[in-house]
Amino acid sequence: MVDAKLHGLLNLLICILISLKADGFNVGITYVENAVAKGAVCLDGSPPAYHFDKGFGAGINNWLVHFEGGGWCNNVTTCLARKDTRLGSSKQMVKQVVFSGILSNKQKFNPDFYNWNRIKVRYCDGSSFTGNVEAVNPATNLHFRGARVFVAVIEDLLAKGMKNAGNALLSGCSAGGLTSILHCDRFHSLLPTSTKVKCLSDAGFFINVKDVSGAQHIQGFYDEVVTTHGSAMNLPVSCTSRLKPSMCFFPQYMAQQIQTPLFLLNAAYDSWQIKNILAPGVADPHGTWHSCKLDIEKCSSSQLETMQGFRVDFLRALSGLGSSSSRGMFINSCYAHCQSEVQETWLRADSPVLDKTSIAKAVGEWYYDRSPFQKIDCPYPCDSSCHNRIFDPKEHPGV
Repeated sequence: MVDAKLHGLLNLLICILISLKADGFNVGITYVENAVAKGAVCLDGSPPAYHFDKGFGAGINNWLVHFEGGGWCNNVTTCLARKDTRLGSSKQMVKQVVFSGILSNKQKFNPDFYNWNRIKVRYCDGSSFTGNVEAVNPATNLHFRGARVFVAVIEDLLAKGMKNAGNALLSGCSAGGLTSILHCDRFHSLLPTSTKVKCLSDAGFFINVKDVSGAQHIQGFYDEVVTTHGSAMNLPVSCTSRLKPSMCFFPQYMAQQIQTPLFLLNAAYDSWQIKNILAPGVADPHGTWHSCKLDIEKCSSSQLETMQGFRVDFLRALSGLGSSSSRGMFINSCYAHCQSEVQETWLRADSPVLDKTSIAKAVGEWYYDRSPFQKIDCPYPCDSSCHNRIFDPKEHPGV
């Protein structure tokens, strides 16, 4: 009986692994060793890194550069906590990562970008690639050099053929999605003038709202990120000339000035923002929000009302950007965070849709100017196509 059960479990595991393998494939790591001499390094001083799958066929001169997410560190203590992890050191990064979703090399999974040169840039600076502090304190050996890393990686890719790009798309998820907004015009400026350049931000539209206790938690946090990393000089001057530099970490205050076409892909009930901006642990000392943040179906009616208020604030921040025919938008009403890197949300038979259109199709139509896409979903729980995140309490004990 036990053997039969074990056999069944093994078969199930094999099926799952085959399914994962079918949806994604492993890509090896590349270290940008020559960046070290330029001081373009991770928090611990190690070289930056990326994973690169070469384009083929008609896509050989097209480039998709996707930036990894992973939050931020806002002071010496939190940056030291990251320094010896994959988010602070390329020495701690796995040698291979799975490419799927927008990084897939299969036409049926990624019809518009499957044959492009696809790069996933690893995140190890803690500032969405904006830091640039020359001095290194020998007591901590922390390097705040994210802005240099960004340029070093792009220069390395230009040397590997991106200088001949016909089409290019800068994308990213979460803190990497914010990177693709903050660096959109800079990326454009580093490419040949003949290249068609656009930017995609997945779950990078972080908004400036008070938390459930009434405190300006995220605003204070970004203040500290910008100060710690010396980010002010590397944020768009079109914003810093008008506002305090840390306010320019919020796309709602700076994205309107971006000249390069930008696509905003975001859940209106972004699970990271609900957990860390709206109801961070510090604002919820008794853990009232704990179950709700793990699973939206566990939220009380009053918590759902608060989250509907967050959606209203999110849409207000978006509308503040004004209208632009070159901007794309896919704002669904899911409890999710990052929907482009995973096959199940990017493009699958049951993936999320707006106006009967998948995320992959919406982004592709927009990039190639086949048709514009600017859609905002109805409020939760109206969208049955959502893949709402359910978090494991063991993996998120502090949530």
